[in-house]
Amino acid sequence: MTTIVQLDVPFRQHSKAARQAALLKTFAQGRRTQEDVFWLKENAEMLNILESTGADMAPGALSAYQSFYDEIEQRMEFFPQYYRFLLSICLDLEDLGMQGGKGAALTEWIAHQGLADAELSDLQRAEARRLCARRGVDPLPGDTGLDARLRGFAARSHTFTMPNKKAAYELTHIVFYLSEYGRTDPHLDDAAQRSLMFAGTLAFLDFNADLLAEICLALRFAGMEAPEVWEIWLTQQIRTFALEDGDGFQDDYHEYLMLNWFMTRAGQGGFGDHVPEGRLTFARTRPRSAPLRELSQCIYSMGHARSADWEAMRGEVAAQVSDEAQAALIAAEASTDQFAAFFEGFARVGLRGGVPSMGAAQ
Repeated sequence: MTTIVQLDVPFRQHSKAARQAALLKTFAQGRRTQEDVFWLKENAEMLNILESTGADMAPGALSAYQSFYDEIEQRMEFFPQYYRFLLSICLDLEDLGMQGGKGAALTEWIAHQGLADAELSDLQRAEARRLCARRGVDPLPGDTGLDARLRGFAARSHTFTMPNKKAAYELTHIVFYLSEYGRTDPHLDDAAQRSLMFAGTLAFLDFNADLLAEICLALRFAGMEAPEVWEIWLTQQIRTFALEDGDGFQDDYHEYLMLNWFMTRAGQGGFGDHVPEGRLTFARTRPRSAPLRELSQCIYSMGHARSADWEAMRGEVAAQVSDEAQAALIAAEASTDQFAAFFEGFARVGLRGGVPSMGAAQ
């Protein structure tokens, strides 16, 4: 399916900046109310992409956020549980050109209130520290081991040979924060780089464009080259979207943003769609097959006969999966010289026999 373009789209969308401004207006005013936490999430993500890519803003593009910015202190005071969303939006608005200096005061207030101390997740603590550092504040001055813990998680490559989307998304965000979204070298060790390649292989086999786009961005931020096969496939996926009138509550907006963010950073354009007026929905035609699911079922069904040796397993696997899954496996194997190491973990042979069975009570 190709992107639907309305014939009455105003001429003002002739430039990328104008199309991005139209998207900002859609997210700010056309999908949800500002009291909805998903409004915060959507707008924080859109603004973050624009700020981290150094987008040129069209005149008046941020005007849809003026009332929100004017009242942000009251929102922060009443909704401190959403302080990361609120601060992210505030800082990005200022750094994109909105007049004001509220971000500095808010970071000081957040540190004084100890809001980051309430975070249970190291990833959330890292985001809080990264946000506050943009105005020269450390909300967690006593936590000297945070980066080391994040790097330790990223270096456990075996984690990323098995389907675990939550872990994979956390890996990409670790790289985002350590690299300041590509502004500094995150100095990833070999194990963390291998983790990104393993996670990307899974995402590619799963036809998960959202996750694969984030992984390719993380690879770029780490100074690595993403496999050409992955990037070609991602650029093809943008043509599977349609921008239509709809309620927008259950749609593919995040995948759309990630793909366009990737294309922008890869020098492939990005944000090329004209944006219709109204309550926009991002609809995608998804692949009908799932090669990763086929591969998992194939390996699991082999039981004790399965092997961690991809060379020994290739023919057996090819005989049991569909032609499309075979093609995806061939492409995945060709895209990296680490496929055999990935499969060794994916097969989970080393775990066999390690889990005690529950027999009769002694």
